[in-house]
Amino acid sequence: MTTAGSLHAADALLPGGWARDVLIEWDAAGRLTRVQAGSRCESAQARAAGPVLPGMPNLHSHAFQRAFAGLSEYRAEQHDSFWSWRTLMYRFAARLDPAHLEAIATWLYAEMLAAGYTSVCEFHYLHHQADGRAYADDATLSRALLRAAQRTGIGLTLLPVLYQASGFGGLPPGDGQRRFIRSTDSMLRLLETLAQPCAAQGARLGLAPHSLRAVPPEALRDVLAGLDAIDADAPIHIHIAEQTREVDDCLAWSGQRPVAWLLDHAAVDRRWCLVHATHMDADEYRRAAASGAVAGLCPSTEANLGDGLFDFPAWRGHGGAWGLGSDSHACVNAAEELLLLEYGQRLALRQRNVGAVAAHPEVAEALMLAAVQGGAQACGRPVAGLVAGEQADFAVLDPDQPALQGLRAGQMLSAHVFASHRTSAIDSVWVAGRQRVDAGRHPLHDQAAAGFVAARTQLLED
Repeated sequence: MTTAGSLHAADALLPGGWARDVLIEWDAAGRLTRVQAGSRCESAQARAAGPVLPGMPNLHSHAFQRAFAGLSEYRAEQHDSFWSWRTLMYRFAARLDPAHLEAIATWLYAEMLAAGYTSVCEFHYLHHQADGRAYADDATLSRALLRAAQRTGIGLTLLPVLYQASGFGGLPPGDGQRRFIRSTDSMLRLLETLAQPCAAQGARLGLAPHSLRAVPPEALRDVLAGLDAIDADAPIHIHIAEQTREVDDCLAWSGQRPVAWLLDHAAVDRRWCLVHATHMDADEYRRAAASGAVAGLCPSTEANLGDGLFDFPAWRGHGGAWGLGSDSHACVNAAEELLLLEYGQRLALRQRNVGAVAAHPEVAEALMLAAVQGGAQACGRPVAGLVAGEQADFAVLDPDQPALQGLRAGQMLSAHVFASHRTSAIDSVWVAGRQRVDAGRHPLHDQAAAGFVAARTQLLED
C-alpha cells in the first residue's frame, strides 16, 4: 500500500529542465501533489542520494521474447533479416506455457525497473495454447502478465493484439501464428473480461491491431468501433512500416504506403502509437506527425533486426511526439536506448549531438524529456514526469558510480547515457510513490532471475 511521502533532491530533471533544491511530495494514491524548486531541506527530510530523473515509460514490449534474446545471432539463411528471425521466434513462442510467460515477464519487469523504466506497454499477442485452442479462461496469458507487473510494481498498459492474417489481402495465417489468431468478436470479449482486473491494479487497458498485414481493413474498422464503445480514450498501438518488404507488399496490395493507408482509413490521433514507422516518405512524416500520434522507436531491436533508421530530424521538424520501447529485449536499458537512438542518427547524418534542441543543448537531457512525454502519451497513463498531478514515478542516479563521480547533475545524466558502458548508474527507483529498486537492485532480483533461468532452460531442453 502506498502512503503519502516526500523526498528532497539537490537536483531534479523537471519538464523544463534541471532544477535545484527540489521538494517532491506525493499523496497516498501515489500522485505528485507538489514539486517545488528552491525549497529548503529540513533536517528530518528524506534526501535523494543523487540527481532525480523522471521515470521512463517503455512503450513497446513483447515480454516473452526476453528469453529468446541472444539466441538468433547466427546465420540461418544467406541473407538473414527480420523475416528469418521471425521464423525462429515463432518456434520458440510455440513452446511457452503460462508459467513460463509469468516467470519471464517477472524477471524482465524487474530488469526494467532497475534500468529506470517505471511503466511498460505490453504488446501481447500470445493468446492461446500451442495448438491454437483457447484456454478455458481465455485471459490466462494476459493474467500472467498482470501478475508479473503487480509483483514487481511496474506500471502496465496491457495491449491485447488482434492478429488474423499472415499478409496483406487477408492471407491465411501460418502454423507459427495459430497461438495469436482471434476473431474480432473474441478480441472485444477479451477486452471486456480484462477491464476489471486491469482497473483493480491500476493498469491501463488498450488495444493493438498487430499490423496492416495481419488485420484486414474490415476487421480494423470493426475492432476500433468496438473499442470506442468500451473505452473511447483507450490507447491504440500498431506495428507499421518496420521493414521495406512490408512497404512494398502494402503498395502491391493497395497502391499506398502503410502509414499513408492508415491515415486515410482510420481516425489516427493522440491515442495512437505508430510502432517503428521506420520507412515513411516525406508526406507520411508530415501527416503522421500532424495527427498527434506517437512514433514508437525501438533502437536496439531495430538495429538487431536490421530494420533501418527512422528519420528523426524530419519527425521532430514536424513537431512529432515520440517515445522509446525495448521491443524484443535484446537490450533492457533505458539509457542505452537513448544512446542508440542518438548514435544511429550520427551515423546516418555524419554529425554529432543530433538530439539536442535549443532549449536543451545537452543531448541526454533533451532526449530523455521528450521520450518521457511521448512515452506517457502512448501509455495512456499520468506518467509524464515530475510535475504535480502526475504519478510519483522517478529514478535516482548513483553519484558514486565511477562514470558519474565528481560531475554536475546534467553531466551525470550525459555520463549515464553515453559513458556508463552498458551498466546502470541507477541507484533507486520509485513507482507511484513506492520504492521498487534500492542500491540498483529489485527485491525480487535473485528469485526472479532464478525463475527466468529455469523457464528458459526448460524451453530450450524441450
